[in-house]
Amino acid sequence: MIIISPSVLAADFSRLAEDVAKVERAGAEYLHLDVMDGIFVPNISFGAPVISSLRKHSKMVFDVHLMITDPIRYIDDFVKAGADIITIHYESCEDPLSVVRYIHSKGVRAAVSIKPATPPELIFPMMSELDMVLVMTVEPGFGGQKLIPETVQKVKVLRDYAEANGLKLDIEVDGGIGADNLYMLTEAGANVIVAGSAIFKAEDPDAVMRAMRKSADEHPYK
Repeated sequence: MIIISPSVLAADFSRLAEDVAKVERAGAEYLHLDVMDGIFVPNISFGAPVISSLRKHSKMVFDVHLMITDPIRYIDDFVKAGADIITIHYESCEDPLSVVRYIHSKGVRAAVSIKPATPPELIFPMMSELDMVLVMTVEPGFGGQKLIPETVQKVKVLRDYAEANGLKLDIEVDGGIGADNLYMLTEAGANVIVAGSAIFKAEDPDAVMRAMRKSADEHPYK
């Protein structure tokens, strides 16, 4: 069974709590929260205060994706704000494993993300200490992009390695994903699906998520 994590970047920020409640009622398990600093990626989104405000209105797992430089500076802030999972980028600091260990020391699940150009093999040595790996299927920084087909193979490389080494971890994918192309990613081994526009912009988010789950069930990891 896949986990769906709607991305807040695609929500209407003038009615954010209402939009979040809508996708929760539709059956989303996670809420994907992209934090961008305008340095690591060429865009700025929101920070811990917005997450803290939303935390009061939702019981979903808060899946916080830090697209920021030197993320260890702000881990405490996001833990306090209510993050359940904190994802940092492999490319964002010199020693990502030390940040992962610090996140775990705070009682929060930890994940590492890679950009489309980053070889997945680089994170093999740390995978035994991760709860999740996030494969960006677009260049991080902006919503509404089209999935980069070459990133699908990265998912398979990571899942095959995890299976071969007895590692039980989630593999998340983010960028340009909808019910029409989800099958490629679930067949490759992804089980946590981030979708922004496909869900938040839909007239019937519940129907979209049902279609995504059906596609995933019909196209499991091979």
